[in-house]
Amino acid sequence: MSRAPGAGSNAFVFAYPGDLQTLTGGYIYDSHIVSELTALGWEVELLSLGSGFPFPDQETINQAEQLLCQVQAGKPIVIDGLALGVMPQSIAQAAVNHPIIALIHHPLAYESGLTKGQQVQLQESETLALSHVKQVIANSPMTAQALVDSFGVERKKISTVIPGTNRVSSPLYQVRTQFTSQDPFQWLSVGSIIPRKGFGILIEALAPLRDLPWSLSIVGDTSRDAKAYADLLHSIAHFDLQDRIEIHGAVDPAYLDSLYRNADGFVLASLFEGYGMAYAEALSYALPIIGTSGGAISQTVPDSAGILIPPGDVPSLTEALRLVINDPGRRKSLSSGAGDAAKKLPTWPESAKTFADIVQAYMN
Repeated sequence: MSRAPGAGSNAFVFAYPGDLQTLTGGYIYDSHIVSELTALGWEVELLSLGSGFPFPDQETINQAEQLLCQVQAGKPIVIDGLALGVMPQSIAQAAVNHPIIALIHHPLAYESGLTKGQQVQLQESETLALSHVKQVIANSPMTAQALVDSFGVERKKISTVIPGTNRVSSPLYQVRTQFTSQDPFQWLSVGSIIPRKGFGILIEALAPLRDLPWSLSIVGDTSRDAKAYADLLHSIAHFDLQDRIEIHGAVDPAYLDSLYRNADGFVLASLFEGYGMAYAEALSYALPIIGTSGGAISQTVPDSAGILIPPGDVPSLTEALRLVINDPGRRKSLSSGAGDAAKKLPTWPESAKTFADIVQAYMN
């Protein structure tokens, strides 16, 4: 296990792109792990590699390479995959003097909205970068399997550390039996506004349900993909749902907690998730969930807690939304299932301890 300060070397570098305070799933994972490791007595040296990833300019890559080379020789470096996957030559150079540990949340080539050329380029680049690392930490068994199947990583080099949850000890969620226009069913959807999160699909699925009392709060970074955000606004206006839907953007944890606590149900129409942190958080609040079967979501959300439909299936999503709004018995059952499922998920301190054990193996 991890050692207290003074008991030996338990310091490492955590390298990441951009701003660690960015409110997206990968950055939230990183921030929680760093915070919990610090609480365990680890010395975590934070190293920002610059902005623009996963499509940085050459100057950013050169500067990032220089920063990595300045790290004390022999000290382990954990590198977030959003940066690692697009700088294979820099990783190869850093690996000469440091054990490199890759932290992969989501293979870069699996992102939606890429051209075929971009997908091929990212897959080749990430495969090469991963060939130079000592160890890989994946955020889910599905991500781990994808790294073996599509990126040539040896299974023995991969460890899985699934995200923790804040695990609400006594969920405040209470199943309401009926809804009025003054007190509508409150849906919550959490995810960055990017094509993969399927917000356009969700809006289209909600449009036929104007006869029912509901509202939707969308929480997520609106700046990552300007076109996706513009398309979302256009879709809301096209279906005349401005009075039903509020886009909050990225919010602080306290406000997000209040939105989870006040929600009646959680919905996210993701096309693919390597894990699905927002789904796990919804479980911890005992919310009935509607999602898709894309990627690892079905490994996170059991049938007892949610209704999962095929990605992009608008009619099925509409019917699932209708069912949860109209059927109090199903809501209560899904809520109970979500609460039970949450108890089986790790907390952030538990995930950090697993992470610590992996890094420990590369300490001098």
